[in-house]
Amino acid sequence: MISFLIWNGDPELFSIGSFSLRWYGLLFALGFLVSQQLLYYMFRKEGKPEKDVDTLTLYMVIATILGARLGHVIFYQPELFTENPLGVILPFEFTPKFRFTGLQGLASHGGAFAILFALWLYARKRKPGQNYLQTLDRIVILVALTGCFIRLGNFFNSEIIGKKSDSGISVIFSNGMSSEIMDERIGRVLVKDILVKKGESPVVLPEGQVPINLYLFFKTGVSRQEANDYIWTRVEPAIRRQTEHFLSPSEVFKFDIYPDGARDYIAKVSIVGFARHPAQLYESISCLLLFLWLFWIWNRNKNNLPEGRIFGIFMIVLWGLRFAYEFLKEPQVDFENTLPLYMGQILSIPLFLAGVFILVRSYRIKPRAEEKV
Repeated sequence: MISFLIWNGDPELFSIGSFSLRWYGLLFALGFLVSQQLLYYMFRKEGKPEKDVDTLTLYMVIATILGARLGHVIFYQPELFTENPLGVILPFEFTPKFRFTGLQGLASHGGAFAILFALWLYARKRKPGQNYLQTLDRIVILVALTGCFIRLGNFFNSEIIGKKSDSGISVIFSNGMSSEIMDERIGRVLVKDILVKKGESPVVLPEGQVPINLYLFFKTGVSRQEANDYIWTRVEPAIRRQTEHFLSPSEVFKFDIYPDGARDYIAKVSIVGFARHPAQLYESISCLLLFLWLFWIWNRNKNNLPEGRIFGIFMIVLWGLRFAYEFLKEPQVDFENTLPLYMGQILSIPLFLAGVFILVRSYRIKPRAEEKV
């Protein structure tokens, strides 16, 4: 392996009681806010009423959240409808105690289908320059940008992980383990800081496995015995539960505790981590580049662009890349291992084909002015 990144950032910005603000939620909201401002700019340039932007934003936010949530439950977790129907739409749980959780599980394909339906409802008003395809041409530019923010949030959350990799752009996600070790809701925390660094192995490890050193800085006054007990009762179980990111401690787990000053102790825990493709970053960067390309096309043509041209390009590129990137991802649910293709690939096919149809159709429509694409 040439090099790799150890991602140990905390997915939570802060927490107050049962409420916590996560990077994912912040980036999700930021994507919509930035997109709304760009939509104001686009409407001004095209001479369209800016008040329609607020209406469009409302349609988009509701459709994205409800569609993505229902899509996840329908496509990946249908048992939730009978086991916990309130959990389908409520962003908190009541057992074992009340806690704000957010909507845990959103599917981009569900959001896509819902957006297509919501914009069809919006376009029924038949406003000048805002029929269905014209509206889609503008909105998908911003969807690409929002997708960039959302996939970056997935990376911060260490979710939608890639397959094991021995390439030079691999990532080891250790933040879930670190968060559990430092979580005061689980029990008393004896550690004041955690540092995760690359270690060394006396033997050649299989592809995708990397030696990791976990340094635990214990709080002042914690005895050696307390540190030893803490490693076995909090650290070892935390590593054991992170089976997607670390080799089981039963296979390789050793540690040393040594003094750091007069009253402090540091523990060095040697484990093996799994280096993975940063699939979230692949998609985030692809969405950013797609946004820049589509915005460039719109900026050169604006009202002279054949209806559906940008929408068709968006559907082909986004869902074509999504189909390809799925080969680099781990399945999100176990039943996907029994399918000929992952669920994300199956759902991407009709959206890709719709894009091909719309793009071909756009070339059969004579533009109202000379086209520059």
